[in-house]
Amino acid sequence: MAEQCCSKNNEVQPTENSCCSSTVKPEKSSCCSTNGYNEDEVSCCSSTQDIDSGTKNTSCCNSKEQPQNGIPTNSISSVEKRTYRVNGMDCSACAATIEKGLGKLKDIVEVKVNFSTAKMQIAASNPDALMPIEAEIQKLGYAAEPLNQSKTMKTYTIEGMDCSSCAKSIENHLNTLPSVQTVSVNFSTGKMKIEHSSSIDDILSEVSKIGYKAAIQLKQNKQTIQKPKKEMNLVILSGVLIAFGYVSSVNEISPIISSMLYAIAIVMSGFKPAKSAFYAIKSRSLDMNVLMSAAAVGAALIGEWLEGATVVWLFAVGNYLQTKSIERTRDSIRNLMDLAPAEAWLKMGNEIFKKPVEEVSVGDTIVVKPGEKIPLDGEIILGESSINQAPITGESIPVDKALGDPVYAGTINEHGSLEIKVTKLVEDTTISKIINLVEEAQEQKAPTEAFVDKFAGIYTPIVFILALGIMVLPPLLGFGSFEEWFYKGLELLVVACPCALVISTPVAIVSAIGNAAKNGVLIKGGTFLEKAGAITAIAFDKTGTLTEGKPKVTEVKTIHGSEEELLSIALTLEEYSTHPIAKSIIDYVNEKEIRPYSGSSFKNIVGKGVQATIQDEFHYAGNVKLYEDLNISLENVKDYIQEIQSNGKSVVIIGSQAKLIGIIAVSDTIRETTVSALNALELSGVKQTVMLTGDNVGTAKLIASQANVNRYFTELLPEDKVSAIKKLQNEGHKVAMVGDGINDAPALATAELGIAMGGAGTDTAMETADIVLMADNLDKLPHTMKLSRKALMIIKQNIWFSIIIKAAALVLIFPGYLTLWMAVLSDTGAALIVILNSIRLLKFKE
Repeated sequence: MAEQCCSKNNEVQPTENSCCSSTVKPEKSSCCSTNGYNEDEVSCCSSTQDIDSGTKNTSCCNSKEQPQNGIPTNSISSVEKRTYRVNGMDCSACAATIEKGLGKLKDIVEVKVNFSTAKMQIAASNPDALMPIEAEIQKLGYAAEPLNQSKTMKTYTIEGMDCSSCAKSIENHLNTLPSVQTVSVNFSTGKMKIEHSSSIDDILSEVSKIGYKAAIQLKQNKQTIQKPKKEMNLVILSGVLIAFGYVSSVNEISPIISSMLYAIAIVMSGFKPAKSAFYAIKSRSLDMNVLMSAAAVGAALIGEWLEGATVVWLFAVGNYLQTKSIERTRDSIRNLMDLAPAEAWLKMGNEIFKKPVEEVSVGDTIVVKPGEKIPLDGEIILGESSINQAPITGESIPVDKALGDPVYAGTINEHGSLEIKVTKLVEDTTISKIINLVEEAQEQKAPTEAFVDKFAGIYTPIVFILALGIMVLPPLLGFGSFEEWFYKGLELLVVACPCALVISTPVAIVSAIGNAAKNGVLIKGGTFLEKAGAITAIAFDKTGTLTEGKPKVTEVKTIHGSEEELLSIALTLEEYSTHPIAKSIIDYVNEKEIRPYSGSSFKNIVGKGVQATIQDEFHYAGNVKLYEDLNISLENVKDYIQEIQSNGKSVVIIGSQAKLIGIIAVSDTIRETTVSALNALELSGVKQTVMLTGDNVGTAKLIASQANVNRYFTELLPEDKVSAIKKLQNEGHKVAMVGDGINDAPALATAELGIAMGGAGTDTAMETADIVLMADNLDKLPHTMKLSRKALMIIKQNIWFSIIIKAAALVLIFPGYLTLWMAVLSDTGAALIVILNSIRLLKFKE
């Protein structure tokens, strides 16, 4: 849209995308004529990037400095644009709050927040103004992450993190570097997003300093990390030394030799955590490496060499096992990455040769032989076959594909050679979008995870200070010896590690989201996973969700004139409508090779029908409500209409202001999977299944009885569906809405959970809904609900188990029943049990 200028106060007024401010809005597009502003140009900003398109506008304010949010026009050579995904918005009012809040910041030109897609576009006249955006959004009570990274923003994979405190230590350390602008480390996915001006090697070196291993994430999400065996070999060797030291002390060979063996074991196993602890303290972090290192050094200082060595060794073994276990959850995404082949058979003329998928362009023709995976999204231009779409949609039965049908990268050609015209580049394929969405989902914190992190952030320093107090105060007050209380303080330091508690939620969420993705369901974050587990009622759009959405003409009744005339008028009226019923009538008439009349003044009457002028007279095609509004009598056909509707068919009445011409009956068939899916939902704990439809009561009643839904709402306009959702919410239900992600957007947004169906065929569905069923049926919905409930149960188990273990350890410290190595075992052992309990979700089946 063109931008507008005004002459009042020599200020510039945009209609939509602009970097200027104004007080007066003109009626039409014109530029300022005073102070040298050029009237012929449309744009008002100097070389300004258009917010949506990224194209540059030509300046019309070319002689004077024009204020724009306090910045002279000629000082702005370009506008920095960035897109964010915003989490935590409940309604469009939240979007308005964010726009107002960020719009007040210095150098921010424009803020656009879209609640439906959870995306924010922001433009700034100064790139530095974008740096604090994520922090500012947090202050407003939301969370955001950049989607289009700046040129200096890079993604790294991190190896060696044991819990989120490790991630925090890395963030704190890198934030001390002048070359680092922003850094975010996610423990769950093992990813670090960092904006820096230094070299990649510098970042790798800095991460290595604090005891972790980083690698730059390459194109196609392929990673360069190799699993080192050196660390495990050191752990094994230190364990052997501890064993020899223990044997030496038991046989009273030499206390000095035993102590030396223990000391060597401490150095070998403890070098990495001690190094990490040093940098954690330097960056003012209090992570598990600090606590364990302090415990080991403290034990050595009071002569408990065996205890110190055992602490370090158990800690190292626990970390290794935790890392190996967590890698299994991260493999759920890496397995998705391996679905699509890296090369494609490209056909050029009569030649066929292999080429990397990155080098294949849209419009190229690729050949897929029987048994091979399809490398890129495309459309079949030669051949037919059965395609196993399970990797994308989770459907176990292959789908027959023929000329013109779409196919997806990562799916398997069962039989028959195919020639496919490529429709999407490798980075835009459906499988690539699934991978990106799943990774984004796994990086988002669920409410439970955020609460646990906050709790751990308070718990750890309190227990740390308490441990220091126990070491010093009782001996000073004469309650026991220094060694006794120092040892108890060391035990308390170890118990202060909240590792099992902190890890209890993210690993479960990552595992559940990975399981869902493998089964053709996209859950866009832990928040929605938790919400799904609490759903008590699910509302379904009828057409295309419970039914096939492909109605067919079943009866034609002529009232005036011939059937050919009736069908010709019907075709003329319905040609400009996109409604599924209109399409079924068009297909029916076209099959009979009947031509339409010449029509004009076409008008769509929402929820009722269509009208057009045919032969200088208004004609209508619509439902009973349309004719009631037009005061056209239906008395002669009332019984016939009621009979058709009682059989579950929709009625399209064709007529004019003067007479009724005829009636066409149309019916939709229920999906084969609907009944089994709804029965399974009831067994999974959903109390109410509800159908929302614009159809009449008779049709709705028949479909409802066939689908076995508990209740239904009829004759609904799009806005009425929102009211139906609110009615269910007012009854105390947590409501999920299932639709196609486009037409049902208001209802999807109103419900606690929006679920879109058929995501493999539409990018919009993948963008708008909270959960996306990739297949075009409800088969996977019961699995999703059961999975989310199972995930919630496991998260609760993990949290309670972690708390009970910590509480038991704390209680056992003071009577002297707990030893230092037992304290370590309670921490690392509990964390390992929590991880193993969580990864059960990877294998969860219906």
